[in-house]
Formats: sequence, C-alpha cells, structure tokens
Amino acid sequence: MRDTSVKKPELLVPAANLEVLRTAVDYGADAVYIGGEEFGLRAKADNFSRDEMVQGIAYAHDHGVHVHVTVNILAHNYDLDGVRKYLQELKEIKPDALIIADPGIFAYAREICPEIDIHISTQANNTNYETYKFWYGLGAKRVVSARELSLTEIRQIRENIPDDMEIESFIHGAMCISYSGRCLLSNYFTGRDANHGACTHPCRWKYAVVEETRPGEYLPVYENERGTYIFNSKDLCMIDHIPEMIEAGIDSFKIEGRMKTALYVATVARTYRRAIDDYLTDPEIYRGHMPWYLDEIGKCTHRQYTTGFYFGKPSEETQIYDSSTYVSDYVYLGMVREVTTDGCAIFEQKNKFCTGDRIELMKRNCNDKTVQVIRLQDEDGNEMESCPHSRQIIYATFSETPEAGDIMRVASVDD
Repeated sequence: MRDTSVKKPELLVPAANLEVLRTAVDYGADAVYIGGEEFGLRAKADNFSRDEMVQGIAYAHDHGVHVHVTVNILAHNYDLDGVRKYLQELKEIKPDALIIADPGIFAYAREICPEIDIHISTQANNTNYETYKFWYGLGAKRVVSARELSLTEIRQIRENIPDDMEIESFIHGAMCISYSGRCLLSNYFTGRDANHGACTHPCRWKYAVVEETRPGEYLPVYENERGTYIFNSKDLCMIDHIPEMIEAGIDSFKIEGRMKTALYVATVARTYRRAIDDYLTDPEIYRGHMPWYLDEIGKCTHRQYTTGFYFGKPSEETQIYDSSTYVSDYVYLGMVREVTTDGCAIFEQKNKFCTGDRIELMKRNCNDKTVQVIRLQDEDGNEMESCPHSRQIIYATFSETPEAGDIMRVASVDD
C-alpha cells in the first residue's frame, strides 16, 4: 500500500487556447499553464486574449484547478514598457502564478503584482541548489529544473532547499537541443528568435557539412549510417518512472506542449492522471496498469521516447537519425460540445470522417467506446455523407449517445 507521507505531485498541463484549457481541466490537470498574446515563449501557439484568459481562469478555478501564465521571454530594452503594462493586466486578471526567466521581469513582477506567486522558468538554467535558494530569497515560490538534471541531482536539490520551496520538472514532451531551451539556431537561420517565442525548430531539419575551401560541396553528416538529423531528440516520457520522480522530491510534473491539440492534451493528461493516482493508491495497481498507460500514451502524436537526462547523460540512442517527423497513430476528429435532447452530438469538425465509419469516443473516466456514425448534418439540417471541411459545425448521430466533452478520435491508416 502507499506511503501516506508521500506528497501528491501536481500534474501541470499545457493549453494553447481556451478549448484546450477546458480539455486539460476536464481530463485531469491539477494546474494548467498558458501564454498571453505577448511575452511568452510560444509565439506560434494560439495563445490567449485578455478576455479568453479571464474566461479560462474562471473555468479552471470553478473546477479547483490553478492557472500559471508565462512571461518567460528574455527581454530586450524595447520590451520593458510593454512588460510593465502586461503585468498590470495580469494583476487584474489574477492567475495563480507567473512563469518568469528574466531577472528584470522578475523585479517588475515583485513590484507590480507581489500577491501572485512567481515560478522561475527552465529558461533561467536552474541546475543547482544554490540557484534555487537564490530565487527563494528573492521571493520565488517555485523553480522549474533544467532539463539537463538527473534525478540524483534533483534529489540533492530537494535536500538542500527550504521545505516550502517547490520543484517543477518536465515529465513528458519534446526535448530541446539547446541548454535549457536557450537556442540561437532559429534566430540565425530565419530571424525568428526562440528566446522571444518564435522558434522555427531548426533542430529538426536535415543537415550537411561544408568545408570552407570547398564551397558548394555538401558532405552528408552520418552517425553509424543512420541518417543526418543530428540535433533531433526523441521525446521525453516518464510514465513508467513515476515512483522515481516522486521519490526525488518533485512537487509538480510538467507536460510540455503549449502548441498541441485538445486530443494530445486529453490523452497525455488523462494517462498521467490515472498513473499518478494509481501509484498513490497502491504501487501494485500502478504496475498492473502499465500496459494500458504505455498503449494509451502511444496514441498521441509523438516522436520516439526517451528518459532524457534523468538517469544520466543521454547517449546517441537518444537522438533520431532517420526522420524529423512525428508518429501519429490516431486522428483527432473533434470534441462533443453539446448533446441535443434527441442524442445528437454537436461539434466543430477537425478532420474528415464519413457516415458508416466506426470511431472512438474518448471519455474522461477512461471507459472509451467505439461507435458507428449513423448520420451527419450541417447547421442547416442538410444531410452529409462526410464532413470534409475543417472547422465546420456538425450534428452527428452515433450508435450510442455521447456525452459533452467526449473526444472523437480514430486510428490512423497507413497509405
């Protein structure tokens, strides 16, 4: 049975927009982290307007879930006036925490909205317990550990910082080639600054070497003849190492992916939610359900998986050499927004499917159901054989009545 002295870790889930935030809350998050339209490190995510942020925070708080807002750019002089105005807005909106990397922005936040907790971003390169104690002394409540730390190092940090200081560490998602995500490749190649939220992910591109006296002669870069994607890391997945993560003293398990779909967020959040709860109920239940966790986590879009730096420095096996693409085993069809009195599902269509198809209804309680599509209609009541247009509002009748919040997905078929 579980050790009752073990503290339950927070499950922290990303949200690209209001729909995904609601999904994260509904599918098991204890907290979500979001970005506004400025000063966060995911400029290509949908991000939240002020009104959407207000709505999202209200929805999360109504369900007992915290909201953390990113203000984690590395600021230039020309950013500072805008940062002050943004922090004034956040003071009014009242998120539960701000995620900050830049000391100047940290100072502004302490001045303008001292009542909001501050979490120090992984971008600040937090690799030792003295750094944690430094930020704690300035008023930070939590530090996000650098991804380059092992569990042994995190355990040592836990032993050397105040008991009420929190450690947040990544448990799942994409890994960055650059130290703590501070990358210059995107800026160099495209003029889009990763440290201002505009990363184009050039680490996933294919590379060759040019020798300076032989311009135009491109030499392929091979490592054991497996290919040339030398900067392309596998994704982190620690679903089968939750006991070690808890024992290291980590307070918050962070899922990466603030540009991901509702299907991705629901799949990962629900799986980790169940795994954490199972382990804290009884480690034997956790071990017995491991095949389900691994199967389910494989259904969301991902690269091959790795444990990153947690058990020592990664070897060449942590890289992907033959492709920069994701594995995508399931296709996101949409989420049921509402169910009419006659059992018809209303949703915004994400990908095409047809009458007669068999699809899966993914449910918050994990009791998923496979149903047949009986009937499709557009908003005007016109019958449809398929729904080919993305973002079209569809009325669908299935062989079983769905519930609002069900996510519709189908296994992808290889060409």
